[in-house]
Amino acid sequence: MHAKAPLTPEGRRRLCERIEAGWTIAGAADSMGISRQTAHKWWRRYRDEGELGLIDRSSRPRSCPRRLDPRTERRIVELRRQRRVGPARLGPQLGVPASTLHRVLQRNGVSRLSDLDRTTGRVVRRIETARPGELVHIDIKKLAKIPPGGGWRVNGKEHRNRRPSGYVYVHSAIDAFSRLAYSEIHLNETTVTAVGFWRRALAFYASYGIAVERVLSDNGACYRSHEFARVLRDQLITHTRTRPYHPQTNGKIERFNRTLRDEWAYARPYRSDAARLRALDKWLHLYNHHRYHTAIKGTPANCVNNLSGQNN
Repeated sequence: MHAKAPLTPEGRRRLCERIEAGWTIAGAADSMGISRQTAHKWWRRYRDEGELGLIDRSSRPRSCPRRLDPRTERRIVELRRQRRVGPARLGPQLGVPASTLHRVLQRNGVSRLSDLDRTTGRVVRRIETARPGELVHIDIKKLAKIPPGGGWRVNGKEHRNRRPSGYVYVHSAIDAFSRLAYSEIHLNETTVTAVGFWRRALAFYASYGIAVERVLSDNGACYRSHEFARVLRDQLITHTRTRPYHPQTNGKIERFNRTLRDEWAYARPYRSDAARLRALDKWLHLYNHHRYHTAIKGTPANCVNNLSGQNN
């Protein structure tokens, strides 16, 4: 029913009640501001089907003789998975207009290349959650240390050193529902460091009123340790690990790592590790409270209830 429709289902019922009470169809139609033909249509449906006949019906045709047969649709989807090319290239091969191909791909949920796994071509099954804290992704990103005075990004590629002077490890956690993120920089990825990071991350989410129910991680040694499992068990948190060599399963934190790299770690040339470290907290606040996230149509902080004054 469109916005300017003169009758709602309730209005149609009143129209039919007036006709039932002895009003003429023309008189009832005039009182409701509609044509006699429209009033007669709803009166006929009311007599035949009762109040169920006053509900809007689907405008979909009973049959679509020009629609592609299911066998052709299955072939289109299979070619899309195998070749991973768009309707403009598939159309001439199949003798089907590109616009029709696009509708078929949309109908089958493969209209975007991001809907398919790049390696296998299988349809990506996305993890969806219903509330903050239902699932938190965790991971570790390794970054090369910045030498004193800045690396080649500051001094030019002629000063590029093929052997880094060491690494730092960015431990991160992100809430699957709200995308609220927490990160720390450490010099290692041992079990003790991972456990300490997780305790502080849990306190961070608690400050937003989020109770973590489940954690998803990869198969790193620190996450497979008995100590890490014991800590989560004591906190009544379920721990799930991805299948080996399947980072796409932990896709939300992998995407966050890429954003972290592009918008913080390599966003500008830093002259020291300390300068990059100081910039992390500021960037995290920007990410959580001010950076628009297209997947959630807003900022992470806006998706969280009970912000406890964190949005100032």
